[in-house]
Amino acid sequence: MIESLDAITEGMDDPAGFFEELWSSIQWQQIALSILVVFFQILFALIVFLIIRKLGHYFIEVVFKRYMKEKKTVPNRLNTLYRLSKNSLNGLLYFFLVYTVLELLGIPVGTLVASAGVVGLALSLGAQGFVSDIVNGFMILLEKQIDVGDVVQLSGIMGTVEDVNLKTTKVKDFDGTTHFIPNRSITIISNRSRSDMRVLLQIRLFPQTDLHLVRKVLEEVNATWIPQRQEITVEPTEISFVPVGSGQIASQVIMYTESGSEFAMRNFFYEKYVDALREAGIDLPKINLDLQQA
Repeated sequence: MIESLDAITEGMDDPAGFFEELWSSIQWQQIALSILVVFFQILFALIVFLIIRKLGHYFIEVVFKRYMKEKKTVPNRLNTLYRLSKNSLNGLLYFFLVYTVLELLGIPVGTLVASAGVVGLALSLGAQGFVSDIVNGFMILLEKQIDVGDVVQLSGIMGTVEDVNLKTTKVKDFDGTTHFIPNRSITIISNRSRSDMRVLLQIRLFPQTDLHLVRKVLEEVNATWIPQRQEITVEPTEISFVPVGSGQIASQVIMYTESGSEFAMRNFFYEKYVDALREAGIDLPKINLDLQQA
């Protein structure tokens, strides 16, 4: 014991010699060799990961293209399942890659997983929202409520679905804003892409306007332009006139169009109707309460 203390004391008396001896005692060649071996093992794991990822994506693309060709499924539905398959594959491969790298670095993954169980128990209450996202997202996908490319209204937001996964739903608004909506907050889904959409057009008229002339003009517009618009699935059956308040009436036209084209058709025919009525000499109110003809 006294000799050990003397050795330590001697080393403290000569710190330069102590560190020099410590430095020379380190087996740098063996350490460098170990680092090099681990580096090449990690590099090999990355190469295997990239190869499997590339082959997996190729296999998914081949399977979905063949399935769409044989079954003639809806493209939007195919895009949804296609993206979900790729995201699931990527998540699984990244998990195994991280696991492999940690094992190669000598980090005890098993111990970490056991510790994560304790931490997960402590955070279970805080993870309720995450679990709700997963469950609700699974039901949305299982019941085919929405697909990529659908025009929907979710949580007061209307736009086009760009991505659907188990955690969030990505919707791009018509002004270009991208919204990431947690699946747990989606309670009502209004899908505007599953059936034909109704187009309701109302053109205000003065009470003393010749309604027979208005009906004739609008029917001529329909006869001219409706055959040229393939987006229209159900043609107007009649031209009706309805009260719109403040002593005014309006000509009303109802037609049905393919999903996604309802706004374009509404604007197109509204312009055609107004131009035709003015060319026929029919005066139209300038504002809602303009009840007297000029």
